[in-house]
Amino acid sequence: MEYETVIGLEVHAQLLTKSKMFCSDSAEYANAAPNTHVCPICLGMPGVLPVINQTAVEYSVMTALALNCTIPGFTKFDRKNYHYPDLMKGYQISQYDLPLSRNGWLYIEAAGHRKRIGVTRVHLEEDTARLLHRAEAWDETYSLVDVNRSGVPLMEIVGEPDLRSPEEARQYLVKLRCILQYLGVSTGSMEEGSFRCDANISIRPVGSEEFGAKVEVKNMNSFRAVYRAMEYEARRQREAVESGGRIVQETRGWVEEKGVTVSQRTKEYAHDYRYFPEPDLPPMKMAPAWVESIRVRLPELPDARRDRFMSQFGLTLYDASLLTTSRSMADFFEACVQEAAAGEKGKQAEKKAKSVSNWLLGEFTRLLNETDTEESQSKVTPVHLASMLDLMEKGAISSKIAKTVFEEVFHTGKLPDQIVAEKGLVQISAVGELESVIDRVLAESAPAVADFRAGKAQALTYLVGQVMKATRGKADPAVTNRLLREKLEG
Repeated sequence: MEYETVIGLEVHAQLLTKSKMFCSDSAEYANAAPNTHVCPICLGMPGVLPVINQTAVEYSVMTALALNCTIPGFTKFDRKNYHYPDLMKGYQISQYDLPLSRNGWLYIEAAGHRKRIGVTRVHLEEDTARLLHRAEAWDETYSLVDVNRSGVPLMEIVGEPDLRSPEEARQYLVKLRCILQYLGVSTGSMEEGSFRCDANISIRPVGSEEFGAKVEVKNMNSFRAVYRAMEYEARRQREAVESGGRIVQETRGWVEEKGVTVSQRTKEYAHDYRYFPEPDLPPMKMAPAWVESIRVRLPELPDARRDRFMSQFGLTLYDASLLTTSRSMADFFEACVQEAAAGEKGKQAEKKAKSVSNWLLGEFTRLLNETDTEESQSKVTPVHLASMLDLMEKGAISSKIAKTVFEEVFHTGKLPDQIVAEKGLVQISAVGELESVIDRVLAESAPAVADFRAGKAQALTYLVGQVMKATRGKADPAVTNRLLREKLEG
């Protein structure tokens, strides 16, 4: 029997607010000493009263609108009761039956086509404290509790079970993180824990409409980990069913080092949390005019920007999609085009935009990856790239030399013309100077000359390479090709 994989993702994103969800403590806990951003409210002391963070509500509504959700006129907070060591009050303030949004969607590119993935809801809650597990040399193990993270605004985005493969799950997460970064509501960093994902995965016979028992997988801190965990878990469930076993509803943890999921506990149901309305917080009325005031503040989102890059700059779908995957790269691309194509229109402007795109997606991305650098941290500016493209257009440097120059710009921040002057990289275009080099190369490459005259066209490529080698890449390729042909065919 063939089985179909069914995946639904629950994403928790920490919001970029200055203070916590229900108190005035700073939400910037990452580099703070343990237990220094705390107060009686986030410590869970008795008799204290929480106060709703308005900015967190606005950010969540903004995200919901970007995900095409419906915003109801009424919402409330609830108490979600469970007893873990990192939950200071013994319950979490969250939302249950009346969340602040419902019924949204986003599109992903899957297997060469566009697929709509449903979003069940976007709601607000508070983050928990952190447990730091320690093991001593004398075999004692213990855990420390850092309460700094407790109460940080946490937005939960619950996806519909519309994903059918690990790759679709990865694409969904990439797209969702991209939207959050465009909105500026979250850093979207899985490595830092500000963007966390739990996955519900099950299998069912192909053609069946009934869902199988779902397994929740936790502890995945990268897109790669999500992909590998989903791939492993789908295979584990298939093998279990095919060998006569059955899948139980449970929570499993992903062990990155071993590449496996391990059972943690039986999966809870909603009634296990004993939800009830939070008595210390008033319900919220979502006035339509207020919601619309947030809608008009939405920035241009990734899909719209991708489509505009295609129509405005003549880019391919592939290039435009890559450039708009991150807001910082899209912003940098536009700034570079504005600098490089200043005053130009039509096809000439599109040509410059294509050149900028090629350099950013090629050499620039390669250097960013090699040095583990973000676009915003790079020494390359739009002026640098525009200046280098201008040198190439004027024939001052070849494309090969340009790569050397660009790498130097990336590492030093120097202007391209300064680097060219300092290193003597000006392209040789003078016929007299090139002819002397070409004559010497032809004299030293008799077999290649004979091959060309015998009809082997690739011999010319070899001879051009020899000229480039002799001039350290400074020979003008077009002039070199023309002179070689004249001498070989003459």
